[in-house]
Amino acid sequence: MLLNDNLSERALVHADRLEWMPSPTKGVDRRMLFRIGGEKARATSIVRYAPGSRFPHHEHPGGEEFLVLDGIFQDESGDFPAGSYVRNPPGTGHAPGSEDGCVILVKLWQFKQGDRERIVRLPGQGRTGGLGDAVTSSTTLFDGADERVRLEDWQAHADIELANPQGLELLVIDGSLTEAGDTLERWSWLRLPRGQIFRARVGDHGAKVWYKSAPLLHNDVCSFDQVDDKGHAR
Repeated sequence: MLLNDNLSERALVHADRLEWMPSPTKGVDRRMLFRIGGEKARATSIVRYAPGSRFPHHEHPGGEEFLVLDGIFQDESGDFPAGSYVRNPPGTGHAPGSEDGCVILVKLWQFKQGDRERIVRLPGQGRTGGLGDAVTSSTTLFDGADERVRLEDWQAHADIELANPQGLELLVIDGSLTEAGDTLERWSWLRLPRGQIFRARVGDHGAKVWYKSAPLLHNDVCSFDQVDDKGHAR
């Protein structure tokens, strides 16, 4: 399956308007944003866990990055409420689920081969950034491996401009903004190729956004060729 696979083009998906599609695990559904591959795929998705649902234990040979959007995500390492950000590097594994249900933004098979650091940022954790008239709160969740990931609140009616030397990916968590003539609302996902400056006007009620400044595909991204037929890292 190929979905928004041309990384040289702007991509916009209003995920909150999409139908939920079932995954192989009962009670776990998804809205696909970017995908190259089948069930084993380089992918970005919004995933919903019904109350009491759980995946069986599995490995992540290509790494997994997720942001909890709603509810409490759980695995063997603990509970992760809304606002939590986690990077599980290549070679890690878990049995994820949610007792009461949750929704996450998740990115798979997009780690660099040498990125082996696990990162956990619970709500309120991370490095606080500079503020201004437009940005009322800014938290750096991750800064490394040619990536910078931030969670920010933007003031209503503010004009926002972000330089984009490598590539930019953004999810509106709450509120709204207008970019290139399109209105982005809750769970709208935008991806811009490198060099395309992000310019937006924030809506009447402000906006909370998650965004990543990084190459859209690392030169040394984990390869499917490193995995055997059972999905285990070689």
